[in-house]
Amino acid sequence: MSIQPSGTLRTSVLDDEGSTTAEFAMVTLAAVAFAGLLISILSSGDVRGMLMGLITKALSL
Repeated sequence: MSIQPSGTLRTSVLDDEGSTTAEFAMVTLAAVAFAGLLISILSSGDVRGMLMGLITKALSL
């Protein structure tokens, strides 16, 4: 806290400048990693066969 010339107390706030940018970068990095994981899982033969079976079954109804 600091005392202003008018005699009022002012609470000092920690400097958070740049924290939003860092948080945005972390979320973007996590999203890219998750997308890479999904691509690798969905491009495997077993999962592809299962998805094609589901699509074929859904379209045949």
